[in-house]
Amino acid sequence: MPVHTFQGSPGNRGKGVGLGLAVVSAIAFGGSGVAAKPLIEAGLDPLHVVWLRVAGAALVMLPLAVRHRALVRRRPALLAGFGLLGVAGVQACYFASISRIPVGVALLVEYFAPALVLGWVRFVQRRPVTRAAALGVVLAVAGLACVVEVWSGLSFDVVGLLLALGAACCQVGYFVLSDPGGKPGQEAPDPLGVIAYGLIVGTLLLTAVARPWTMDWSVLGGSAEMNGTSVAAGLLLSWIVLIATVAAYGTGVLSVRRLSPQVAGVVACLEAVIATVLAWVLLGEHLSAPQIVGGAVVLAGAFIAQSSAPVQPSDGPVARGADRAGAEGAESELSSRTGAA
Repeated sequence: MPVHTFQGSPGNRGKGVGLGLAVVSAIAFGGSGVAAKPLIEAGLDPLHVVWLRVAGAALVMLPLAVRHRALVRRRPALLAGFGLLGVAGVQACYFASISRIPVGVALLVEYFAPALVLGWVRFVQRRPVTRAAALGVVLAVAGLACVVEVWSGLSFDVVGLLLALGAACCQVGYFVLSDPGGKPGQEAPDPLGVIAYGLIVGTLLLTAVARPWTMDWSVLGGSAEMNGTSVAAGLLLSWIVLIATVAAYGTGVLSVRRLSPQVAGVVACLEAVIATVLAWVLLGEHLSAPQIVGGAVVLAGAFIAQSSAPVQPSDGPVARGADRAGAEGAESELSSRTGAA
């Protein structure tokens, strides 16, 4: 069920604009964890931070939901899948993981999703994958081993790593639900409408789980410590809602409409780099040299895995990853964003 089909090859100016929007989107998404972690350390539960992010963004995008209200009738499964997995599941697992492990590590583990997608395609759906895609999986596994430093007996918090892996699995689950192979020619829904309703569904689900009425609301009126610097909690929340969610989704969708899936996938990899650098500078979270090398290998493997073409095109699309280079362009924009997001 592609949300948007990439149409032809845009001009150089359009590509330049698309590239700029993609970079802005990567920066916005990459800053979500850096802004959320101080709020969590200030006393907010990770689920409460997720609820604030999703509910705030859903409120901002409510006019789009009203405009595309026909989606509720036309694509109920897509909206439910995106809300449950792409919004609530990914973000809850990601924010819970960064409360226990560094932001960069959590996001790099989440980038293991393309390898998991290909595993599903090959061993569950029993569809062929290219050698290049298999190589991407091998690279991603090797890089992940360096990121978590398996030779030191998993010195990181195991629960935190499992939560980050859970975020990756939620991305895989949403991609599987969104596989466009079954209904060729079906009219593609507007991606911003799907995002708006996904946020609404995610808000409803998270409200039942997070119980925001038990939140310590006074934290939002105070300040949070960011590597020794006091920052207003309300400012951090505003960044998470308006920049790291609403603006990030919007610029991301617009960029994919101007770029090929492969180019969008390359730029998407910048998100993990940006998040790691921001966490290093703003939170004082330093990664070791092997972790940095491993992270680069994970990103390389993820890109190879998600951009490889199927062995037999007539058999239907082989999953190209749970990030931005998913099937036919903008579908990936929905499946990827949350976590890092």
